[in-house]
Amino acid sequence: MRLPEGTYFLQGNEACAEGAIAAGLRFFAGYPITPSTEIAERLALRLPEEGGIFIQMEDEIASISAVIGASWVGAKAMTATSGPGFSLMQESIGYAAMTETPLVIVNVMRGGPSTGLPTLPSQGDVMQAKFGSHGDYEIIALAPATVQDMFDMTIQAFNLSEEYRVPVIILSDAEVGHMRGKVKVPEKLEVINRKIRTDKVWHDGFAYDESLIPSFPVFGKGSRVHVTGLSHDIAGYPRNDPEVHQELVIRLSEKILKNRDRICSSQIFNENAERFIVAYGSPALAAREVIRSNGSVGLLQLKTIWPTPEKQIIKIARQATEIIVLEMNLGQIYREIQRIACTAGCARVRLFSKLGGVVHTPKEIAMFLKGG
Repeated sequence: MRLPEGTYFLQGNEACAEGAIAAGLRFFAGYPITPSTEIAERLALRLPEEGGIFIQMEDEIASISAVIGASWVGAKAMTATSGPGFSLMQESIGYAAMTETPLVIVNVMRGGPSTGLPTLPSQGDVMQAKFGSHGDYEIIALAPATVQDMFDMTIQAFNLSEEYRVPVIILSDAEVGHMRGKVKVPEKLEVINRKIRTDKVWHDGFAYDESLIPSFPVFGKGSRVHVTGLSHDIAGYPRNDPEVHQELVIRLSEKILKNRDRICSSQIFNENAERFIVAYGSPALAAREVIRSNGSVGLLQLKTIWPTPEKQIIKIARQATEIIVLEMNLGQIYREIQRIACTAGCARVRLFSKLGGVVHTPKEIAMFLKGG
């Protein structure tokens, strides 16, 4: 079903769709919204060809609800949207975290708030991805910067979702989603599938071992499983018990946080530099151009945004005299980086923020470095 081995020239959103198919996507539900629409358009053609299901829903609330249902009957499922649609999905994202439902959400970010700049890039949804729903929970969020990343990280998103039974969000942006570039598809891909319960489940549908991750009892396979957004015990039934709730919420968080080092990925360039840029998404490409001609400046490109890649930030903070954070927002991940870096010993952490739907240019970054 997936693209055969070879090199392709694709748009970022097209590469995302092909990465999803390669990862085993069998169900997509979505509602058209700029600048993510090309993901749905390509999957509307590709999924039915191979027996998968594509549904255009009436809105984004219905879309993510359908995806949750599809996942519980055993299908790898995904939706794609942008800022306003992502806002509508937040309650259901919390429900998916509480019910430990594997699914992937692609958010091709655009300028906000509200309708904002529908065709132009932004990184304004970073904190919403982590804290958009209520209560304490952990999700995983990835940040592609190239067309190749869109292919590779979509596969990675499905693998992480299946392994940890958690919603995984791909925080792309309009620049990455709409740029075109080469995508190399290897002959072999690592594809992870959820651990399925093979016995018939009656009273322990959410039982877990030392991994803290319950195996998955698929609907329609002979088990009786109760799934609820209420605080619940290992049978899945509501329990209005403080101890049960505390154990549940801590486990939902710890199954991600205790595996932070396995989940988080990043790339360091010019690792012996004394000044570092930290960037993710499309601004990271401009930063790469700068450090190619300035060996005294390093770059930490974050590929995982949530959970926060603390080990990688601490590594550069212990040697850096200054860290400059590039973001197309007013400083969302910047405050996390500042907290971690300053604790690790870097006294100077600055933000180079840019709004208006325009990405930082290499010249602007170079001028900011000189001005410092």
